[in-house]
Amino acid sequence: MTQAARPDASRPAAARKAVVPVAGLGTRFLPATKAVPKELLPVVDKPALQYIVEEAVRAGLSELLMVTGRGKEAIAEHFDRQPELEAALEKKGDAARLSAVRHSSQLAQMHFVRQGDPQGLGHAVLQAASFVGDETFAVLLGDDLIDDRDRLLERMLDVQVGRGGSVVALLEVPRSEISKYGCASVEATSEDDVWSLTDLVEKPSADVAPSNLAVIGRYVLSPTIFDALRETGPGAGGEIQLTDGIRALIRRGEPVHGVVFRGRRYDTGDRLDYLKAIVRLAVERDDIGPDFRTWLDGFVAGGA
Repeated sequence: MTQAARPDASRPAAARKAVVPVAGLGTRFLPATKAVPKELLPVVDKPALQYIVEEAVRAGLSELLMVTGRGKEAIAEHFDRQPELEAALEKKGDAARLSAVRHSSQLAQMHFVRQGDPQGLGHAVLQAASFVGDETFAVLLGDDLIDDRDRLLERMLDVQVGRGGSVVALLEVPRSEISKYGCASVEATSEDDVWSLTDLVEKPSADVAPSNLAVIGRYVLSPTIFDALRETGPGAGGEIQLTDGIRALIRRGEPVHGVVFRGRRYDTGDRLDYLKAIVRLAVERDDIGPDFRTWLDGFVAGGA
């Protein structure tokens, strides 16, 4: 009988927890978000946040913590059982919708914590310290939807296991847009999609940006980030920035790598891009895509 291989103690343990900050006010979508969390706005027929949770689960992250705020109670309701609704659908024999409703409550083991006084993304991540403990973990921001055919998070988790430390997602953007993002200063590695970070700059102007590599909303972080964030004062916008905490890790000599993403990304944090995301995802659906594309072609051509 072959003896099972022992785990390599020199390699970091794979992450199994994810943190999803959802305490933002969603002011860009008012008045729609006055009473409905922006994370629950539908992208076709599914809340934006559910795409994020499904992405984490596909990557093997079985425990998720939502960092919420006031007025976000509906998020917990969405991922909870709805016995009355399920019973009504079952009575009608609506198996497809019953399955869809149950799916959201069976995705993962969900936890919730209130941020209280929101003081930035770094402060939100800091609320996860007790949940995470001394484990590597992922952070997923809800404004970035990654197409499920492009396994960015899985790639980041693999890089972290192989190289240790922390890993951020990078996107090549025009220099004219780099001031909207955290920007990475990098050195090449032996892999063409992986860079070693030497510094991070929050929202630099195009003329001083060290690269055109922007940090987007996926992170795989060492638990040492919590000490770094506790020591990080307010930065851009008077808030505790996650970028500044990661920068502190770099300055301590801890490895931080970036994975360059060249796949399909949908930005739901901006009204125009939110509409684009709905159209792009809808036209690729098997159920409604063909009819919607036909109508869309006619509409763009000037038809009804």
